[in-house]
Amino acid sequence: MNGFKTVLRGYDKDEVKSYLDKVIKEYERLLSEVKLKDEKIEDLKANLEKYEKLESTLNRALFSAESAGDEIKRVARQEAEGLINEAKRNANRIINDALIKAEKANDDADRLKRNVVLLKRRLRAIIEGQLEVIEEMDRLDFKNNE
Repeated sequence: MNGFKTVLRGYDKDEVKSYLDKVIKEYERLLSEVKLKDEKIEDLKANLEKYEKLESTLNRALFSAESAGDEIKRVARQEAEGLINEAKRNANRIINDALIKAEKANDDADRLKRNVVLLKRRLRAIIEGQLEVIEEMDRLDFKNNE
């Protein structure tokens, strides 16, 4: 602190006044600075509030997107399982149909083989019968020629 000059009847008034003017100016400067800092704090608080709201909105959007993604995956898995099950059923049906057709084809082939065997027997019997007729005719011709 400044020491004031003493004059008759106390301190030098001009010096005290000059000192008080400096103190007032410094006080006003500090007050103005505090006011600016308070305004800056209010601006920062407002910005912080905006960013907190934005963060909250983004968190909700992220949660919603994750939920939607999970739901999409769940539905896709269900659809895939359904398609796989349907494909298995179709494959089993196709295999069963093919087995039935193969069995029928085997049965048809066996029946045809039996029919061929029967036809050969009948033809052999007919041919043998015709040979007997021819032999009989030859014998009759031979007897008639003698």
